[in-house]
Amino acid sequence: MIMRFIYQLGSPPYFYALSGRLLPWLSGLCFILFAAGLYGGLVLAPADYQQGDSFRIIYIHVPAAWMSLFVYMIMAFSGAMALIWRIKIAEIILINSAHIGAVFTFLALVTGSIWGKPMWGTWWVWDARLTSELLLLFLYLGIIALYSAIDDKRKAARAVAILALVGVVNIPIIHYSVEWWSTLHQGPTVTKFDKPSIDTRMLIPLLLMAFAYKFLYAIVVLLRARNDLLWRERRSQWVATLFSKEGA
Repeated sequence: MIMRFIYQLGSPPYFYALSGRLLPWLSGLCFILFAAGLYGGLVLAPADYQQGDSFRIIYIHVPAAWMSLFVYMIMAFSGAMALIWRIKIAEIILINSAHIGAVFTFLALVTGSIWGKPMWGTWWVWDARLTSELLLLFLYLGIIALYSAIDDKRKAARAVAILALVGVVNIPIIHYSVEWWSTLHQGPTVTKFDKPSIDTRMLIPLLLMAFAYKFLYAIVVLLRARNDLLWRERRSQWVATLFSKEGA
């Protein structure tokens, strides 16, 4: 049943039609989540007892950092599907996710530096968390560069799929770095359910922003994938039929 759905989703006409139906709903939910999350985080949440209002950058920084890991895992999963089942949609999701993941990673690094300056007294430290996150950015950029360097896009997709799978080893290093090594970076707070380290009034907006970022990723990757798919399939019958219907 699952394999049947995967192969159905891998059909270019089916994917294009399904994504077109999903995008309006995803856009509406994304807007609502961003509005609620930003209002809750910037207006309703109390100031931190140590950091004051400067802590509010977490509503941009933390979801971006989470998304930098989440998007890479989507890429690795898509890469595995592309290598095993040669599904074209998986290849498209893989390469178009790389650009979005690079933006999230860059945003996480920049906002982390802005946050770190008043907290640590410096813009950057070469600790395990920051260094491994920077390496993740280089992985994203390397995947984009490798794909652009190969003219045959099916071969390029297989090459970047292998690179994405190899790079997965960096994900647990980023996640557990503050526990494995001595680091200036703040330890886990949201996942400490036995003894929460964050006020609920701060936590709820943060979770709303995390979901908003996920919906934003879904919207952007679907838009990019639809355009990429149309270009690749521009000579196919279903694309010609699609445009003839729209023209009529």
